[in-house]
Amino acid sequence: MPSRRGEAKSRRTNPSASARSSELVLGIDLGATKVVSALVAADGTAVYHSGRHLHANDGPGGVIATVLQAARRCLDFAEDRPLAIGVAVAAQVDPRTGTVIHAPNLGWRDVALGRRLADELGGAVHVVNDARAATFAEWKLGTGRGIDDLFYLALGTGIGGSAVFNGRLIEGGTHAAGEVGHLTIVSGGRKCHCPNWGCFEAYVGGWAIAQRAREAIGSEFGAGRALVERAGALEAVTAETVFRAYHAGDPLARRIVTETERFLTDATVGIVNAFNPSMLILGGGLVAGMPEFVPAVEGAVRARCQPPASGARVVSARFTEDAAMVGAAALARDRLRGSRE
Repeated sequence: MPSRRGEAKSRRTNPSASARSSELVLGIDLGATKVVSALVAADGTAVYHSGRHLHANDGPGGVIATVLQAARRCLDFAEDRPLAIGVAVAAQVDPRTGTVIHAPNLGWRDVALGRRLADELGGAVHVVNDARAATFAEWKLGTGRGIDDLFYLALGTGIGGSAVFNGRLIEGGTHAAGEVGHLTIVSGGRKCHCPNWGCFEAYVGGWAIAQRAREAIGSEFGAGRALVERAGALEAVTAETVFRAYHAGDPLARRIVTETERFLTDATVGIVNAFNPSMLILGGGLVAGMPEFVPAVEGAVRARCQPPASGARVVSARFTEDAAMVGAAALARDRLRGSRE
C-alpha cells in the first residue's frame, strides 16, 4: 500500500501540561504499517502527538524516513531538547545496541536503527521491542500499576507479548521473551511471516485476518460483495474493514470474526496456563476495533484454564494503541535515570 504520510494530523494532547520540553522524552512507535510519536511526560501523558504516519514498508530507508518525519514534527514543537528518545519497534531487538535483529512484518534483519536515528536526531536513543515497551507502560503507569505478575498481549498487525514476573520485566536470553505470536496453534497450518507455519499470528494478526477475509471473498464473492464495496477493492480489505462490517451485521464478517475469536481464545488459554499471570492485559489496534474480544477472552480463561490460572484478571490496556510509544519513552527515561545513579 502506498504511503500516505501527508495525512498525519498532529495534536497538542494536553495544552495545559506544565512539564517543560526538557523534562519530556520523545516516544516513537514503529509498527508494521504506521509510525506515531509524542513528547511524553513522566506520568505517561502525551503532551504533543505527531498523529499517525503510514509508511509503505519499502525497506529500512523509506520507513526510517517516515520515522524521522514523525519525530521531527514533535521536536519542532519542543521548546527544549527532550531528555532522551525511546523507540518501540515490532521486532526482536538488541536493546544494548539498538539493532533490530529480526522484524518479520517489516522484512528487516540486522538493521542498526538506534545508530541511524541517533545520527539524524542526536541525543540518546533507546530501542526496544514494542510489546515489551507496552508492557512497561501498563505496568508502571497504566492498568497493571502495582501488579507484580502480569502478561501483556499485543493484538495488532502482528501478535506480541511480554511478561512481568516477581516485579521484573522479563527479557529472555536474547531479549526476545514473550513472543507468543509465534506459538503454533494449528499444526501444519497457515504460513506465518516468520519461518514457522500455524502460528497464533498467522490466524489472529491484523494482516492474517485481512488475508483470510480476502480468501473467503474469493471463494464466495457473492457473500463478500459488501466487504469489497466497503473497502473499495478486494486488495484493500483489511481487519478494520471486517470489524466495521461485523458491527454492521454482515454475515461473512461475522463468520470471520467468530473464527478469529476461537483462535484467539484457544491461544490465550494456553498463554495464561503457561505464564500464570495475576493479570492479563489486552491491548493494540485489534482490541480498539473489537472490544468484544476482551470479555470473550475473560470467559475462556474462567472456563478453560487450569484452576490455579483461571482467576487471572482480564483487562483492557489503559494506553490502548499508544502503549508502546508511552512505554518506549518510559523505558528511555528509566535507562537514563539508571545511567546517572
